[in-house]
Amino acid sequence: MPLAVGVIQTDGFPPALAAADALVKSAGVTLVYFGLAERAEFLVAVRGKTAEVHRAMEAGIAAADTTPPGGKLVSHYIIPNPPENVESVLPIDFTDQVERFRM
Repeated sequence: MPLAVGVIQTDGFPPALAAADALVKSAGVTLVYFGLAERAEFLVAVRGKTAEVHRAMEAGIAAADTTPPGGKLVSHYIIPNPPENVESVLPIDFTDQVERFRM
């Protein structure tokens, strides 16, 4: 079954943490990536069924957007069915570290 990927990019750590928390608590998704982007920006990525990723992203975006001053939502996007070559190159696949949390 094809799985979607949703990514949220924030400026600062608090909105990334708030987004990650909201993402996994609001829908049946698995957190597959957390990392630094450029200029102290952070990325959080989740995988799951397309409808679940859409629901999680709504919650994650709202959480990142309402984090207290000092951080903000920079960008977000959803890819409904990334091809295998994208999964093999970008850090969005299920790793051994996150496999036990897979939804």
